[in-house]
Amino acid sequence: MNEINDHTEYPQKTLLRGDGQHIAYHSTRGKTPGVIFLGGFRSDMTGTKATALERACIANNRAFVRFDYFGHGASSGSFVSGTIGRWCEDAIAVLDQLTVGPQVLVGSSMGGWIMLLAALERPDRVAGLIGVAAAPDFTEDLMWSGFDASIRGTLETDGVYLEPSPYDPEPTPITLALIEEGRKHLVLHRPISFDGPVRLIQGTNDPDVPWQHALRTAEALTSHDVVVSLIKGGDHRLSEPEQIAHILRTVEETCDLCS
Repeated sequence: MNEINDHTEYPQKTLLRGDGQHIAYHSTRGKTPGVIFLGGFRSDMTGTKATALERACIANNRAFVRFDYFGHGASSGSFVSGTIGRWCEDAIAVLDQLTVGPQVLVGSSMGGWIMLLAALERPDRVAGLIGVAAAPDFTEDLMWSGFDASIRGTLETDGVYLEPSPYDPEPTPITLALIEEGRKHLVLHRPISFDGPVRLIQGTNDPDVPWQHALRTAEALTSHDVVVSLIKGGDHRLSEPEQIAHILRTVEETCDLCS
């Protein structure tokens, strides 16, 4: 399969938001249901999963969009000013303004939370969901609940905690605003009303999102077509070739179900 030259055949574009900020994105036309890739916390649209999925969608003549949230990658804004609500609004703007017809949302890590929120907001547009190490409610259940008194004190005093990152030499700034605003968007403490097919792909050795979190998500969904796939030994990124191949097969199979 040929590599994509993002600067020629499929150039980067921008979507202007109402507040003057802009979302950077790449899109390709094709059949529906289309696919939208929703990235993770402090990730961007140039990652292995996003670009592999783009190539697969092009090969299958399927519409596809990948984008950067506010404060991420090539989009405008400061990362530390971002919140779950703002990033969800970005995803819905992409869904509303850059796509037509039914869409299958593929959410990686934080994107798995964003996809659920988007599906609740646009049930007539979202046909299927695929979570890859999906992390709904992570600010509360995977961050705040695990923070000790010292970290909580730093957040409450300084408004930000610099968390060491295994993925980046620079620490990840976690803001008190992120935690507090995230509480307005929690989804796992009540039924998640969605009736389409859902596939949750989760590594058993994920240090950031325990595999049990995928089961909690599956239990909360109202859909009767929910499948959880546990990849033995898989980490949080799930970017090994065989793992990418599994994700791509799952996406196309889900799209077929939604056709």
